[in-house]
Amino acid sequence: MLSRIWSAALHGLEAYPVLVEADVGPGLAGFSTVGLPDMTVRESRERVISALRNSGLEFPLRRITVNLAPADLRKEGSAFDLPIALGILAASGQLPSNAADGFVVLGELSLDGSLRPLRGAIALAQAAGGAAHANGRGSTGDPLPCEAPMARALLLPRASAAEAALIPGAAVYGVDTLMEAVEVLAGTRTVGRACAAAAAAPGAIAAPDMAEVRGQFHARRALEVAAAGGHNLLFTGPPGAGKTLLARCLPGILPALSPAEALEVTRIRSVAGLLSSGTGLVSARPFRAPHHTVSGAGLVGGGRGPRPGEITLAHLGVLFLDELAEFPAHTLQLLRQPLEEGRVVISRVASSVEFPARFMLVGATNPCRCGNFGNPDKPCKCTPLDVERYRASISGPILDRIDMEVPVPSVPLREMLAREPGEASECVRTRVEGARKAQWARWRGCSARTNAEIRPEPLLARGQFDESAMELAARCAEKLKLSARGYHRLLRTARTVADLAACEEVRAEHVAEAAGFRATLTVRL
Repeated sequence: MLSRIWSAALHGLEAYPVLVEADVGPGLAGFSTVGLPDMTVRESRERVISALRNSGLEFPLRRITVNLAPADLRKEGSAFDLPIALGILAASGQLPSNAADGFVVLGELSLDGSLRPLRGAIALAQAAGGAAHANGRGSTGDPLPCEAPMARALLLPRASAAEAALIPGAAVYGVDTLMEAVEVLAGTRTVGRACAAAAAAPGAIAAPDMAEVRGQFHARRALEVAAAGGHNLLFTGPPGAGKTLLARCLPGILPALSPAEALEVTRIRSVAGLLSSGTGLVSARPFRAPHHTVSGAGLVGGGRGPRPGEITLAHLGVLFLDELAEFPAHTLQLLRQPLEEGRVVISRVASSVEFPARFMLVGATNPCRCGNFGNPDKPCKCTPLDVERYRASISGPILDRIDMEVPVPSVPLREMLAREPGEASECVRTRVEGARKAQWARWRGCSARTNAEIRPEPLLARGQFDESAMELAARCAEKLKLSARGYHRLLRTARTVADLAACEEVRAEHVAEAAGFRATLTVRL
């Protein structure tokens, strides 16, 4: 006897429908799974057998074949345990053959029959509710081997139900055990539709307040400009000058995520397995700070079944690379495409996966290996060749993709203790939000959220640069020997300075301030 139950599988950040077919027929007792299953899926055999028996259900001692279609896509993860178990029950007559026709079923089984939380419940819910269409194509656009389901209800572990219900319009039902799932499909038990978990408060992720930063007025201003326009920023200075503190203040002055952005960030965390059970939409922008020993795959993503890396986890937020010069040069080179395009493509022999990577890069580095180059109070122990080698670890192409480099000098202890607290993050965030609103209105229809993302053509067409601003920008580009990319980044930064000043037009003084943020960077190039 044959049964069919719809499920879904993850492929990168997307999910696609999978048809679980179970056949229980005569022959020597056995259990085989086909359809390109990975080791985790193959091991479901033992979990399913134990869960059925420990739940008081019968495991048929017959020839059992489970097929996961489409068979040309590799299936990974443990979410097929529940549909396989229910398929066997339906094929053996212990459950009506059409009991699961209105559902997409997902769930990992424990040996006692209880269900464990899922990774990527949001993406899986999207596949259940909107990815399968009557035209027979799944969320990846690949044709399915048989008629795909219309939008269906989702049956999955109760621990992941609130997360899956974040998808608007998704009909999600949660169960705790295999037996409960059987009773729901048999019609002997009713469960209520799951509700979406409440969103986290905007201030749920604590960040240092900018009032804690003493002095460093130039660096504070650069941080505000970077936050307002989404620009990449590099702090350079001796140890203990406050580079890390400044960078960690950045999340506190960034605007909260919009509902669409929050769903995007939450889905990424869900697929990465970083979303706690019962957590609602993430409202605070991501802040990722990997150690300089991070591997290339850990930074940009990868693995046999590609997983998102740090740059994707920082999508719509901040990627902070402390001690930037200590990162291996080949690892930093991997950032070139994501910094330019806002995405990264991980290619494998059988398929490729695209991950979003639209983040602000904030780096911090010492001027030399000992950290005292240019410090009037402490002599530098490095030779000129050592200084050059240390700085050369950050390549020119990476520096060319950074909008601003800001020196962060040491603040004398007596002066630091005597100063009044600086302006609070809340006040700075108000100006940043105002500048962001102006950008959203200006670049509407251009596929850009901030000044840093806008392409050169609409930048020049809608940026409202007056003649004096364009003349000064041309002179700066010639004097500082800017590349075409550097010239447009200068204009984008100037546009942000004007937005913070609530000016419709970009004038010469705005370009002058933007050039001041880039002058040190250009000298290093």
